[in-house]
Amino acid sequence: MELSITCLLFVFCIISYLYKRFFQKRNRCCYMLAYECYKATDDRKLDTEASVRVVLRNKNLGIEQYRFLLQTMVNSGLGEETYGPRNVLAGREETPTLEDAHSEMDEIMFDTLDKLFAKTGVSPSEIDILVVDVSLFSPAPSLTARIINQYKMRDNIKAFSLSGMGCSASMVAVDLVQHLFETYKNVFAVVVSTEAIGPHWYCGKENSMMLSNCLFRSGGCSVLLTNKRSLKHQALMKLNHSVRTNIGSNDEAYGCCIQIEDEQGYEGFLLTRSLTKAAAKAFTMNLKVLVPKILPIRELLRFAVVSLCKSKSKSSTPESARASLNLKTGIEHFCIHPGGRAVIDGLGKSLGLSEYDLEPARMALHRFGNTSAGGLWYVLGYMEAMKRLKKGDRILMISLGAGFMCNNCVWEAMKDLEDANVWEDSLDRYPIPRKNLVNPYTEKYSWINDECLNFVRIN
Repeated sequence: MELSITCLLFVFCIISYLYKRFFQKRNRCCYMLAYECYKATDDRKLDTEASVRVVLRNKNLGIEQYRFLLQTMVNSGLGEETYGPRNVLAGREETPTLEDAHSEMDEIMFDTLDKLFAKTGVSPSEIDILVVDVSLFSPAPSLTARIINQYKMRDNIKAFSLSGMGCSASMVAVDLVQHLFETYKNVFAVVVSTEAIGPHWYCGKENSMMLSNCLFRSGGCSVLLTNKRSLKHQALMKLNHSVRTNIGSNDEAYGCCIQIEDEQGYEGFLLTRSLTKAAAKAFTMNLKVLVPKILPIRELLRFAVVSLCKSKSKSSTPESARASLNLKTGIEHFCIHPGGRAVIDGLGKSLGLSEYDLEPARMALHRFGNTSAGGLWYVLGYMEAMKRLKKGDRILMISLGAGFMCNNCVWEAMKDLEDANVWEDSLDRYPIPRKNLVNPYTEKYSWINDECLNFVRIN
């Protein structure tokens, strides 16, 4: 009798393990059916001349601040075709209105959603889950409510508004949807990722807070996801893994990327020198969880053996004793958030990536700037437009954001992808060699001195 009970318990344990290992995992599918990135109209391009006009309007700046801004612009990695918010281009950056914020969001959200529904044939009334992530603008009613009202969506839709999560918010939204898919079967979900730039333009003179003006630009994306297996063959990609890391319990990390007021009362986004340290720590912690999920056993064993051998070698220097994982054994493409040239360079160096690997992020930064949470999708769009993504390829999306957070995920291409998408009118100009990515501010304004600045400001 006891033996029979023991056998039954053993069988039950085996069945439970197999259920969790295979059946549950099988039901956690998350497919990407389509995505649409926003491209503003030409009248919103923030080219060299327009940027300088915005800079010179700030009467709080002194000569040193002007020189800092110009030098930052030169080295930013941004080109001549990024897009700015209407109120800033119109000279109203110091007096933004609630209508300015809503107008900026409406253009991005409704433009991308209209195209998404038209492309897929999915009706707004079929959407079961809606997630909108905008860090710096959280009105009442919410932006999700605004979308529901615009498209007359169902009254039982599951709506979520995410705020305050910075550039990595889109990956948080995707991870949220993946977990919701475990509860709700055979549903559609839409993720809208963008940022309200216009109402939060910094008009003070603190260097660490002026950086955001030099890097952030208008943009966003809408993504259609589903866990309907019947639509598997229509999907562009499937989500294999998602890992989120938040080190906000560390005071230094929490304050390295934060919205505050300066001494003059101007609101802005402060980026401190601790940002690099926090990013490295969060990224390393994230990889410790993600790497065992994505790399083959042979690479993990190789890394373990090499690390052990080097640690025992007395002649090894600290630098030579470091073993490194080859992420390319499990990943074909690296979709790095185009947060800035330093972010791209730093991640590329730490991961041992080539210029080919970093090209999509560099080109997205040059063409569209740092569009915050929507930035990763412009990078993905570039890969697709350049016909890099083949069936079975795995794409690692890397995002960093306020908190401080590192949120990464791995997608797998379900088919060969080659839609020109938002890059359609730019492909003939890209890729641009890295040496030519220097902003034309160098040629046009590097000669600025006190007399020239006074002359420009007076005229």
